[in-house]
Amino acid sequence: MDVSNRKWQRVYRWLLAYIDENKFTGNQKLPSENTLCRRLNVSRETVRLAMDQLEEENLITRVRGSGTFFNKEVAMSRELSRADSQIKIGLILQGQDGGAESELIRGVRSMLKKDEQAELKIFLTDNKFANERRCLQTVMHQNFSGFIVDGVKASMASPNLDCYRELQRHGIPLIFYNNYYQSLCCPKVGVNNMVCAEQLVGRLVQAGHRHIAGIFVFDNYQSVEKFHGMYESLRRHGVEFQDDYIKWCISNEAHDDRFGKNIIQFLKSVPKCTAIVCCNYRIYRLVRNVLEKTGKRVPEDYSIVCFDYSSDNWAEEKVTCSIHQAYRLGAQAAKLLLQMINRGECNERDYSLMMRPEIYEGDSIGVIPAKKEKR
Repeated sequence: MDVSNRKWQRVYRWLLAYIDENKFTGNQKLPSENTLCRRLNVSRETVRLAMDQLEEENLITRVRGSGTFFNKEVAMSRELSRADSQIKIGLILQGQDGGAESELIRGVRSMLKKDEQAELKIFLTDNKFANERRCLQTVMHQNFSGFIVDGVKASMASPNLDCYRELQRHGIPLIFYNNYYQSLCCPKVGVNNMVCAEQLVGRLVQAGHRHIAGIFVFDNYQSVEKFHGMYESLRRHGVEFQDDYIKWCISNEAHDDRFGKNIIQFLKSVPKCTAIVCCNYRIYRLVRNVLEKTGKRVPEDYSIVCFDYSSDNWAEEKVTCSIHQAYRLGAQAAKLLLQMINRGECNERDYSLMMRPEIYEGDSIGVIPAKKEKR
């Protein structure tokens, strides 16, 4: 490598920043050499020197005829710390809801910008225990100041609690976003799902619905809380809970379009059903696709409500839902974590926050006429 050409280092740093910004998105392709030459006002030789360095570090792969792509797994675990960073925050996410998590990251960064010496590193687990463990083992000895975490399959007994307890033993603060592990004494930031369920399910009951189905993810702790909220809301309104009207799935199924066939069979098994509660935006999209394919209308055939609508088109969709408050959650989590770091505290006291849900009133709930009493 021509070390006398120092311009390649500027291109190299620019590409590292580009990878860091895009490693969370679906984009893994780097700009073309011609684009980089124009944008950075450098020669093709300079760009290639920077690319050679990235390739040597296994960060990129060149594919003849297709372009240059960065290795997302390497980018996620790579240490790219700034030498002047005094505070380094790790953000450990599932990576399964790009819209919500992008907003969460934006919210976290909005707080860190107030401290020019704070740095954010993002890790994705793909909601897999093995990935979570690799991530935790990678960061264990990298001088992180604290972590914001969305737990993996948090309603199950996690095999990685030993890693989190090791971080706690080293006095490193942890704050959980949405999904948390009950056996860890850590603060958490989220939305009050019991209140949210009362507002969503309560609207269905007030509209006359008594045969209400729900679709939930059983390995997601947040989803389990939403189920409990639905159960309690029905009980308070004097509506009989029916086990057969609840469909459980695992996280991977919720992100597989083939699960739609299961939803079709489920709805056939509850012919009296007039309303469906969707535990998240992904389940909602599957349900709407199923109803469209089977010629069913909303709200004429089925009323629908949705927890945590994470797309930004709820008004266009006209669905009654709780709006995902990812940006606010990220900002609050970062604010609280910085307080813990600055105060040298890592226990649960005073640092948990449950926000009230933000409900959008759409037209996805139809009214069931009350039956007239016989004389």
